[in-house]
Order: sequence, then C-alpha cells, then structure tokens
Amino acid sequence: MVPEYGGQMDEPLAQIDRQVLQLFAIVGENVAGATHALLSGDREAAKALADRDEVVDNLYREIERQTMDQLTVGRIESPADLHFLVTVIRMLPDLERNGDLAEHVARRAARGLGTELSARSRGLVERMGEVAIHMWRATANAYADRLTTAASVVDTLDDEMDDLHVSLTVEVVAGTMPLPVAVELAMVARFYERFGDHAVNLAKRVAGLAAVAPNIT
Repeated sequence: MVPEYGGQMDEPLAQIDRQVLQLFAIVGENVAGATHALLSGDREAAKALADRDEVVDNLYREIERQTMDQLTVGRIESPADLHFLVTVIRMLPDLERNGDLAEHVARRAARGLGTELSARSRGLVERMGEVAIHMWRATANAYADRLTTAASVVDTLDDEMDDLHVSLTVEVVAGTMPLPVAVELAMVARFYERFGDHAVNLAKRVAGLAAVAPNIT
C-alpha cells in the first residue's frame, strides 16, 4: 500500500515506498532462509543466500540515490513528504545492516556449522530465527500500513531475543561443543541479537512516520 502524497511528487515518492517494501521483503526472506540453511545443513542454499547480499546492497544504494535526489532537487513542499523522505534515509542503514547480518549467518551455514551444534543450541537458534522473523514481519507490515502499534510488539519480541541470546551464550560456554564451533556459534548468537536491535530502531521510525502520514490508499 502506498501513502497518498500530493502534487508532482506522487510517483517519485510512491516508487521509493515500493522499493523500501521490496527491501523489507528481501531481507526477511534472507534471514529466514539463512536460519533454515544453518539448521538443515544445506550448504548450497546457504552459499546462494550469502551471494544475495549484493541484491540488498544494490537496492539500498538505489533507494538512497532516489531519496537524496528528491531531498535536493525535488522541490518538496509538503511537510509530510519531507518527513517521509527523511525517515527513509534514516531507516536505510538498519535495513542494510540486517541484510548483512543475514548474510553472515548464511556464510556460517555454508561452512557446515549447523551440523556441529548441540541439541540445545539448535533449539535456541531455531527460536531466535522465529523471533527475528516475527519482529521483521511486524515492522514491515507496520511500514506498509503506516501503523503506530508495531514498536511495542517489536520491543516485547526483542526482550525475548535478548533472553535467548543469554541462554545461547550460556550453552556456548558450557563446553559441550568444540571450541571453534563455540566461537562461531557465539558470533551467530550476536548476529541475531543485533538483528533484533535494528528491528527495534526501524519500528520506532515507522511509528514516527505513521503519526505524521497515516493515510493509506
């Protein structure tokens, strides 16, 4: 769904909006796929997902270019239009970084890390992946529909993600896995925890945007 903007800015802003939604979708697919590849031991799928990070980077740069063009030469007159563009610029780093985090998980999956995890750590990673997707969908849907409610939902999920991160760290230091595996798993745990932090930032940006420009076609 695209916000209603007035005047000659309709199509340029709508195009940016569609591309932001596309970036949300790609990153969400990548983190879900990376988690599945890690737990299933599908190295080929993991390598393909890792390579897809370039798609995220290219789309990020294109949205950034178009948004800066509108801010510098677009003759913005509506405060709501200006707020939308500034919000997009502020959201882009969190979107791109979460794409990177999905790529980092996929690269560990491609090395076969998932086959060496303890049973408890596998369960914790699986739940972290599920929470990450719930957070991402809530934020993406809130952006699409200009909802202010996602921030509290995502905050609650982030609390669970933090608890899972602590639990997985305890499992890592318990000595049930070889040291190289434990080190890599500690990194994976950190990736999911950081993914949650970026989702929280995005949900707050979306709430601010929704408060200024709530109308949806």
